[in-house]
Amino acid sequence: MIVAMAKTFIVARRADREALLAALRGLGVLHVKPVDPARAAPDAETADALDRVGRAVQILEATEADGQPPDVAVTDAADEVLRIQRDSAERLNRLSALHRQIEHLTPWGDVRLEQFQALAHAGIQVRFYVVPRDAVRGVEAECVQVVGEWDRKRALVAVVDRTGERSMPEGAEEILLPLRDRPALRAEAKEIDQALKADSARLRHLAALAPEMRKARAALSEKARWTTALGSALENDSLFALQGWVPAEEADGLARRLADEGVHAAVEIVAPAEDDEPPTLIRYPWWARPIKGLFDVLGTVPGYREFDVSAAFMIALPIFSAIMICDLGYGLVYTLLPIVFYRKLKAAGAGLIGKLVMVVGILAIVWGFLVASFFGYDVSPYLGRVPGIGPLYENGAPVTVSMGQEAMQWLMWLSILIGAIHLSVAYAWKAMAYFPHPRFLGMLGWGAFLWGVYGLVNTLVLKAPFFDVYLWLLVGGGGLALLFAEAQRNILKGVGLGLANMPLTAIGMFGDTISYLRLMAIGLAGTALAIEFNNMASPMPWYGMVPVLVLGHALNVVLSALSLLAHGVRLNMLEFSNNLGMTWSGYAYEPFSVKRT
Repeated sequence: MIVAMAKTFIVARRADREALLAALRGLGVLHVKPVDPARAAPDAETADALDRVGRAVQILEATEADGQPPDVAVTDAADEVLRIQRDSAERLNRLSALHRQIEHLTPWGDVRLEQFQALAHAGIQVRFYVVPRDAVRGVEAECVQVVGEWDRKRALVAVVDRTGERSMPEGAEEILLPLRDRPALRAEAKEIDQALKADSARLRHLAALAPEMRKARAALSEKARWTTALGSALENDSLFALQGWVPAEEADGLARRLADEGVHAAVEIVAPAEDDEPPTLIRYPWWARPIKGLFDVLGTVPGYREFDVSAAFMIALPIFSAIMICDLGYGLVYTLLPIVFYRKLKAAGAGLIGKLVMVVGILAIVWGFLVASFFGYDVSPYLGRVPGIGPLYENGAPVTVSMGQEAMQWLMWLSILIGAIHLSVAYAWKAMAYFPHPRFLGMLGWGAFLWGVYGLVNTLVLKAPFFDVYLWLLVGGGGLALLFAEAQRNILKGVGLGLANMPLTAIGMFGDTISYLRLMAIGLAGTALAIEFNNMASPMPWYGMVPVLVLGHALNVVLSALSLLAHGVRLNMLEFSNNLGMTWSGYAYEPFSVKRT
């Protein structure tokens, strides 16, 4: 349920502004709306400190602590952490460049530049040439020595000639000595490596300060919210005023609750105007709360005047996911992994996602029993012996998932039927929202038209007969949609808009219905992969079979998880939501309050 909001104006004496803010923060009900958004920001010093400490905490959370916390101020420690990270990145880049240079100098070996300088000082000037291999014998000088390979076709040749009569073959190219030799580069690389190890040790030492740094981040965050709220107000020499949004159920008693906190303020409550955009506060049913984890990951919030789709998503997403997973064994994996790692998931703020995955796993287990597939193996003979459910498996699995024509036809029909039901819910929901406005007839018309599209898709895809009722649904539903979907005072204008929108809506509805075939396709593909991995492993000895089965099925589980995100979420966020008219244009209700950490 999307909670009704009330626009709230609060005015107090300027001398009481600190007390007012403290009281409002304690009550935690006012979503502050800045009077001047440009001023609603923390002061530069606090924002900078919060940014530095926040980035340092992120670094330290990925570092294992070693030893006791050092005696360093938190902000100084944060600066040191950031400096170490910056210096380490620069050193790693330099180390990588040195390794490339050392590799490039391989033809020169480990000779030192000082040795050539000593020879030159003694009057012996060594020159180096890159010479084609087949022309090396053509080099004539006082002293000629092949140093090594330069590349596949050329050799590096050292030449000493004090007579000035050297003769070089065609294609020879003189090469100057490098600016630095390999031993010097290795020495620098060793120093950098030692510095990196020292930085890593210091970072592990500083990681012991992570708890204190998190507390400092929380305190800075509180200070930032306070100064932001202060800057969101309108004030003069005598008055201090705030505006924002409060849940309607909390609004009437706000003035009394402020007075109980010792703050006397004038409070005005106003219903939202049509052009207002209140924040969205959703109260989830207890059983649908796990879907909030998905919304948080996606960063999607319905608009204040849109629908709360949490219950619809919580029902549809696990069902779609179960059909796409299509395996009892994989369902067990989806169920058990979040249970085993739930504490870690909860500590990381992903507890709701863990619960959602558990629900998906349970539904996948149920569907897995129906298809009688356990990691790709047909277990219907074994399930047929189980008391109570054995009769279901007398003729094999109740639901056959295979590449056979009959099985594929049935799965495609089921996918299309699920799509039609899912989208029908959207249009029925819109119709109820419009009632008693005439547009509700238009939504009912689109719902009827949808079932005509269902018949058309069955005919085109499955070669099923096109019954007369489908034609009547298309004509009758389309007529209602044409007349009432855009109904308004100006009847002709409403019909004109309905006519203009009809082609795109009808085509979109056809495409959306067909889109649900992905349920069949992905479930079938996952089953085929599981069977193929089993076939690959079956002729192998056990020490080859086990790795193939483990790696193969692990890969298939990962692919199925990606499919849930790419397709299961899509069917809800796009196909269903678009037909429901969702724009996801809202922003979350975030009251000015003390954040719990």
